Amino acid sequence: MTGHIARIRRYPIKSLGGEDMTAASLRAAHRLPGDRVWAMLTEAGERHAGDGPQPERWLPKSCFLRGVASATLQAVSGGWGEGVPEGSIRLSHPDLPDLRFDPETEGARLLDWVAPLWPADKPAATRLVRGPTGWTDVNQPWVSILSLSSLRDLETRLGQPLGIERWRANLWVDGWEAYAEQDMIGQILTIGDVELRVTEAIGRCAATSANTETGRLDCDMPAALTEQFGHHQFGIYAEVVTGGEIALNDEIRP
Repeated sequence: MTGHIARIRRYPIKSLGGEDMTAASLRAAHRLPGDRVWAMLTEAGERHAGDGPQPERWLPKSCFLRGVASATLQAVSGGWGEGVPEGSIRLSHPDLPDLRFDPETEGARLLDWVAPLWPADKPAATRLVRGPTGWTDVNQPWVSILSLSSLRDLETRLGQPLGIERWRANLWVDGWEAYAEQDMIGQILTIGDVELRVTEAIGRCAATSANTETGRLDCDMPAALTEQFGHHQFGIYAEVVTGGEIALNDEIRP
């Protein structure tokens, strides 16, 4: 069963924005380049971050600003723009003026910008930190893969458009049968000479309940998935086994 890569996306800052890529260079046992390089640490996360200017180990998602704690964060969009992952980042939100800043030197500007989007009763954001490898939700260096066929079926079942942004996937595949990816655990996916080993299904939290255009809840996604399928999984993780170049429209097959 052959599909093709329909979207490639990276998220320079965890839970804040995201952008499309036309191509990417994958390395064995590494995340997608430029993905979750930065994250906004909170007061609760400071207890685990150590004394240095940047954390030296992967930290769990509970240490950071997250959409599950503030749905309006899901409406943030943007990133570096086309090109290499460096330099200034531009972010947008429907309720805020656009922000362009350098994450290396102007993290305080992001702190001020995001403050109105974060609940006062949650541990306050403290600083922008760079990850030693990447601040994905799992400590393994995996990429996330979702199916457009599965998304279209889920939208039909729930009777509403959902879009791709709320799922924050790295690769979107078109051409597979709906939910065929759930049976690929342990298999090798090939994209030309690139090989990815499917490791596990992705469990979904309440962050996916937010409409990414408005930043407001429009469903209870974990409950909806459980009602439809008996579990709250949607999408798969995969480890890069053999690296190489990938691009839009490349064939991907198990």
